[in-house]
Amino acid sequence: MTFVAPDIQWVSLVPLLIILGAAVIGVLVEAFVPRGPRRLTQVVLSIVAVSAALVAVVWRYTVVLSSGPSTVFEDSFKEDGPALIAQMILLVIGFISLLVIADRSETGDGAFVASAATRPGSEEESDATEAGLVQSEVYPLVLFSMLGMMVFTGASSLVTLFVALEVLSLPLYVLTGMARRRRLLSQEASLKYFLLGAFSSALMLFGITMLYGYSGTFSYSGIHSAAPTMVGMDALLFGGTILVLIGLLFKVGAAPFHAWTPDVYQGAPTPITGFMAAATKLAAFAAMLRLVYVALPGTAWDIAPVMWVIIGLTMAAGTFVGIVQSNVKRMLAYSSVAHAGFVLLGVFSMTVSATPSVLFYLLAYGIATVGAFGIVTLVREKDPNGFVTGEALELKQWAGLGKRSPLLAAAMTIFLLSFAGIPLTAGFVGKLTVFISAVQGGMWPLVVLAVLFSAATAYFYVRLIILMYFTEPEGEETVVVESEGLTSVAIGVAALVTVLLGVFPGPVLDFISQAAAYLP
Repeated sequence: MTFVAPDIQWVSLVPLLIILGAAVIGVLVEAFVPRGPRRLTQVVLSIVAVSAALVAVVWRYTVVLSSGPSTVFEDSFKEDGPALIAQMILLVIGFISLLVIADRSETGDGAFVASAATRPGSEEESDATEAGLVQSEVYPLVLFSMLGMMVFTGASSLVTLFVALEVLSLPLYVLTGMARRRRLLSQEASLKYFLLGAFSSALMLFGITMLYGYSGTFSYSGIHSAAPTMVGMDALLFGGTILVLIGLLFKVGAAPFHAWTPDVYQGAPTPITGFMAAATKLAAFAAMLRLVYVALPGTAWDIAPVMWVIIGLTMAAGTFVGIVQSNVKRMLAYSSVAHAGFVLLGVFSMTVSATPSVLFYLLAYGIATVGAFGIVTLVREKDPNGFVTGEALELKQWAGLGKRSPLLAAAMTIFLLSFAGIPLTAGFVGKLTVFISAVQGGMWPLVVLAVLFSAATAYFYVRLIILMYFTEPEGEETVVVESEGLTSVAIGVAALVTVLLGVFPGPVLDFISQAAAYLP
């Protein structure tokens, strides 16, 4: 038997190899670079790697536009327009997220515990904090997670899809439990995320086996080709499709698979919450688009009743439960659940405009999300002795923020208005394009519900705006801290992009639309 070496298009993998190489080097930095310059080395390495990967993706995009999409490895990974556009958006979000992750406040502390291996409240934890230790392993973990997300966007095989899911998820499970304060809550969130994530991965794996039993192949194109020829095995196809989708629906936080979202968003370090809320949703929706439009387009009508119910439940859960929240991070968590429902409208509209509308929506939502959670990291509590402590997460603590920090309150207002879908913000254009796509796909009853739910979600966004500008604070328990400036840069860029995409969306929409088409 002669072994035939697989033909791998290494040049197509340059962006992924840059991120992988930087992550591996980051691990070596932890082992060999002295403690003093270690954090700065990791920050510079991560930001340079993400920037270089973004340049490489733009280069590969120009190649794909001129020569067409290509299969990178044995029909397991595709390099095409939708994958590269999703990777561009992901790297932009990752770059802004890294600025927030790397920042430290004027007191010299960051969002991460000094030593994640110490027991909360122990003497070892106090010693590590007093010694000024920094948990700089955060940066290679973020890069490894981004690597999995980038593979997720171009996966054209169920095996690649599952491996990418685990690569992006495992670092997030660890990062969730590394909060500097409220460590027990953080570790509880990490454990819950891990257990529920493992359960959803098991369901996805079971679905993959059913689809393989149905088609005899793991590749999306093979499943697509097998569908018209298989008779009497619809149960395997339907069951496998639903189970694989459950794994992806868990990642986007769709109901009823959203139970982890508020607890994990609240317990995780806030910069990681922003990164996770924006980047994970983007990667999971990009993978879902490819799965539905390439591998399973023939099952769209069969799974439509199930998906209609899930979309309705997701919008309802995010709206009604979000209204009663008094914690900023939990409110934004349920907001993300509602947005997942809106994006699902576009995904399952099965129209030509679905892919560009969904990708634009995810760009607008992701940028605003990172900016909003960046602001949360700067609004802090003060103890009775006047010392700055943890983040001020209760809504009432944000009263009067417009007077304390007008620029910060203005940026938060921009992000909240974008979440609400108010005109002249990116969120309005994103919702409009997704709703139009859904109407074209015959989902107008759900679009009517979505418009009503979108109006209802505006309540908890406007409530926070009223607190910031029109409510007097009950005391001086809240303060806006100064930082090294990286978070301020991230917030400023996010606010500017949110406004520009709302006022001049045409060029970006045209850019996404010209290549956002899937080919089996």
